[in-house]
Amino acid sequence: MSTYQVGILVGSLRKESYNKKIAQFFLEQENPEFSYNIVNISDLPLYNQDFDDDGDPPASYSRFRDEIAVLDAFLFVTPEYNRSIPAVLKNAIDAGSRPYGQNKWDGKPAAVLSSSIGAIGGFGANHHLRQSLVFVNILPMQQPEAYLGNVQDCIGSDGKVELQKTKDFLLSFKKAFEEWSKKIIYEKGQD
Repeated sequence: MSTYQVGILVGSLRKESYNKKIAQFFLEQENPEFSYNIVNISDLPLYNQDFDDDGDPPASYSRFRDEIAVLDAFLFVTPEYNRSIPAVLKNAIDAGSRPYGQNKWDGKPAAVLSSSIGAIGGFGANHHLRQSLVFVNILPMQQPEAYLGNVQDCIGSDGKVELQKTKDFLLSFKKAFEEWSKKIIYEKGQD
């Protein structure tokens, strides 16, 4: 049995990010069929097409593009900044979709989980992110949707997801995402 490789892209660079702590929760859940790893997006310069046109993209672009090219699926875990997604996450999507005709995201399954210290759990970011994903032909899971409101109450003093109902929700979301990913990967292999 092969193992599906999943890249987690975290939309926050903050050292003590709640989203990084949620991503860590996914890393800690064992499943022989799925291997999760966080993809580093912190070193990507703002996308500039001149890099590709000149044939000399930054080394971080090449590293990032090579890394996502071999992944089977993606989990996006993001906060909401001003009713949208953090620039670092949009930049990663742009860098991975270029140069034109070499989209590394193309046709791969994904899921979006947003969180916020507010009550609505990053609803705006979740839906803005989906718009960009669809355009670069990433196939985001439609249901269940995942919004974690008041995320600070879900994380314990040790930095781990603490509330059992949050753990249960994340595990059910993970299970649905894995089923979605297997379905998309299987259908893609049938072409």
